[in-house]
Amino acid sequence: MIMDEINKRMKESNYILTTEQLTDIGVSKTTLTNYVRDGLLERCGHGFYTVPDSIEDDMYLVMLRSKHIIFSHETALFLNGLSDRTPFVHAVTIPSTAAIPATIKEQCKCYYVKPELHEMGLTERNTTFGNTVRCYNPERTICDILRSRSRIDEETVIAAIRNYGEYKNKNLQKLADYAEKLRVSKQVKGYMEVLL
Repeated sequence: MIMDEINKRMKESNYILTTEQLTDIGVSKTTLTNYVRDGLLERCGHGFYTVPDSIEDDMYLVMLRSKHIIFSHETALFLNGLSDRTPFVHAVTIPSTAAIPATIKEQCKCYYVKPELHEMGLTERNTTFGNTVRCYNPERTICDILRSRSRIDEETVIAAIRNYGEYKNKNLQKLADYAEKLRVSKQVKGYMEVLL
């Protein structure tokens, strides 16, 4: 039965399948429409489907919608364990030359950078649902937080720096290199002298 195969694949992929993945296992677009109409599947984004009553991994869904998205700022703080507050609105960084869907712009706090700085500090982390997403490492995140201080509340900035100071795997050389490239060396130095 095709629904058994769909359920098996759903479990393997943390309950999100694309239209392409569904058609690969023999589900026609007409059948897919019928499954959604009959409540056997739910559309959770353009080209993405889940099973009813599953909890959506909104971070993973956002990332799947554009290859240019890297989670940054408050969202990266959370993903790196430098904040225990799940952001209400996810922060993403996009190269200034890339176009992303309007729905992502409405749904997320978007930051734009020069293309040559976009992948600096790129790493992968798991969401609370176990899906792997792209985000910046702690050092890049701290630089971004300081670079965007006018868009982030001061309490978040101070907590981020304090938590980074206590972070076991911090790399101060990498932090200094990123700070120089992102032109926040003075701010990083000032905060680090106070908190470390």
